[in-house]
Amino acid sequence: MILKPPVFGEGQRIGLFGGSFNPAHYGHYRVALYALKRLELDWVWWLVSPQNPLKDPAETGEYAARLAVTRQVARHPRFVVTDIEQQMGARTTADTLRGLAPLLRRGDFVWIMGADSFANLHRWHDWLEIARSLPMAVLARPGYSLRALGGPAATRFSEAQVPSELAPLLASLAPPAWCFIPMPLRPESSTAIRQGRQPLEQGARTL
Repeated sequence: MILKPPVFGEGQRIGLFGGSFNPAHYGHYRVALYALKRLELDWVWWLVSPQNPLKDPAETGEYAARLAVTRQVARHPRFVVTDIEQQMGARTTADTLRGLAPLLRRGDFVWIMGADSFANLHRWHDWLEIARSLPMAVLARPGYSLRALGGPAATRFSEAQVPSELAPLLASLAPPAWCFIPMPLRPESSTAIRQGRQPLEQGARTL
């Protein structure tokens, strides 16, 4: 299979921001924007997952619709929304990273995730392989920061933690390496939006 990844320059610093995005919302946008700034990245690629293996297919939602909404939300000159996981047929993050291995050698890549995901990383398929594949930036999320910092992943890789003030170095470090990045918290929740308890904010926003 010939993949069509986003265009990037050799040696550029790129954040991979994966998720179901059902739907994408302004909270996701703020996480990506904060990571772009704090990690001093050239690009953030939003990887829209075809199916989260930890979620019921009915909860994940129809792929084309999720991709379209994500493209509306992620309007920024240094954000790229890609269907590369769909192209390669990846169903887990570990699959994605294996498929992207040739690309990962051409730049400085870092995985961007919320504290809620990091707190549950030990439940992901081949999670140790993920942590050893590329550095991870863990962004604060309401109600999850303490759980993330005291969770199995943080404990297992405690010696690989990078102080938040050194976040700009993260993308160039050899894995395993991770950094917890405090940020202003947002109340948005994809679940609440699907249930009609929160509005979906959209629109163009620039750095």
